[in-house]
Amino acid sequence: MKFEHIELADKEVKFETLRYAAESIGFIHAGQWDYQRVTFDYKIVNQGDTYYLRVPAYAVKGDIPKDDTIVKLTAPMLGKHYYPHGVEYEGEDFPQAIVEKCNKKLELLKKNLEA
Repeated sequence: MKFEHIELADKEVKFETLRYAAESIGFIHAGQWDYQRVTFDYKIVNQGDTYYLRVPAYAVKGDIPKDDTIVKLTAPMLGKHYYPHGVEYEGEDFPQAIVEKCNKKLELLKKNLEA
């Protein structure tokens, strides 16, 4: 499920700004990057199911993880984890409470990026 209505897609910011804004509200930037792409993940566990809210971005000037690299965000996605196969983003029926939590988290991220 993509969250295009939040209007984060196509926003360009410094990597340092994105990292601080995302990590300060619980997103994880662990090993999900290479020099051109990065993702920030927020894990949600609900009634035994695991979901991931993912905020992807890619470098438009510079290399990740340098602080002054300019990255462009793409539409955030919500996926459900299936062991051992991985995360599915499409064809899922996500609980309304999970979708609402993701909307709130993304609005907070947007606010942090604009501050």
